[in-house]
Amino acid sequence: PKMPGQDTAARAYSCCFSQGKKLSHALRISAYVFSTGLLMFTALVNSASWFMQKITLGNFWQTAWLEFYDHMEGDEWTIFLIGAALVPALAFWGFNGILLVADITGKPTFITRYRIQLGKNDPVDTKKLWKAIYTVLGNQFFISFPMLVPMFYIMKWWDNTFSKELPTFQWFLVELSIFTVLEEILFYYSHRLVHHPVLYKHIHKKHHEWTAPIGVVSIYAHPIEHIISNTLPVMTGPMIMGSHIVSISAWFSIALVTTSISHCGYHLPLLPSPEFHDFHHLKFNQCYGVLGVLDFLHGTDKMFRQTKAFERHKVLLSLTPLSESIPDPPKKDE
Repeated sequence: PKMPGQDTAARAYSCCFSQGKKLSHALRISAYVFSTGLLMFTALVNSASWFMQKITLGNFWQTAWLEFYDHMEGDEWTIFLIGAALVPALAFWGFNGILLVADITGKPTFITRYRIQLGKNDPVDTKKLWKAIYTVLGNQFFISFPMLVPMFYIMKWWDNTFSKELPTFQWFLVELSIFTVLEEILFYYSHRLVHHPVLYKHIHKKHHEWTAPIGVVSIYAHPIEHIISNTLPVMTGPMIMGSHIVSISAWFSIALVTTSISHCGYHLPLLPSPEFHDFHHLKFNQCYGVLGVLDFLHGTDKMFRQTKAFERHKVLLSLTPLSESIPDPPKKDE
C-alpha cells in the first residue's frame, strides 16, 4: 500500500522533472541560437566592413564629421543636442508623418492594404490621435530632453563621445549588438513591472488605450513609464560603452524607428514584422519584449505561438499582404 503523501511527492517530483526538462530545452535552444548568431554576426561584420569601405570612398564619413565638428566650432553641447535629440526626432516624425497620412486618409492603399487588425483605425479617430500626439510631444520635450542633460555629462566623463576620430564600422556593429541586448533585458522586465495590477492601473493603462496601435503611439505613455521603459533602456547602452555621438545618434534613430514599426499596425514589405508587439496590444499579457528571446524563456509568448499572427511574424518578401496569404480562421458564428 502507498504511504500517505506518496502521490503528492510523486507529483511534485514529476512537476520538477518536467520544469527541469523545459529549462534544459530552453537553454539548449538559446545556446544554439547564440552560437549560430555569433557565427553569422562575425561573417556579417567582415562582409559589411569590406562593403562599407568600398562605398564610403575611403575617408568620406571621417572628413564629413570633421567638417561638421569644425562648423560647430567644437561646441560639444550643441553637437550632442543635434545628434542625440534633433536627428532622432526628425527620424521619428519623418517616418511617422508618412504613416499618419495613411492612418488619417486611408491612402495610399499601398500602405493601408497591409493593415494587421483589419477594420481598425480605418480611419483613425482624430480626437484620440491628437491626444496621443500632444502626449508624445510632451514626453519628448519635458522627459526625453531633460534626461539628455545628465547623459551629456556622463558622456563627457568618458572623454570619447566627441572625439575627432570616428569609431570603425566594426566597432559600431559590436556596440549596436550590445545596445540591443541591454534594451531587450531592461525593456522586458520594466515592461512586465508596469503590467503589475497596481502599476498598470495608474501608469501603463494609458499606453494600452490603443488596442490597435499606430506608429506615433510608440511613446504615448505615462511620464514614469516613458522614463523607465522607453528612455532608460535605450540610453543605458551608450552610457555604459562611452559611445561616440555619431553612434548614439544612429542608435537613438534606429530605436525610435523600429519601435514605431512595431506599433504601426501595418505589416509592410521588407520591414521588420510588427505582429509580435501588435499581439501584445491586442491581448495585454503576451509578448512583453522587443526581440522575443526573454518571452520565449519565460513562456510569455505561448498563446502567441498558437495563433496565425505567429505564422505571419516574419519579414514580408512579396507584395501580397500576409493577412491574405495567411488569413485568420473564420469565426465560429460565420
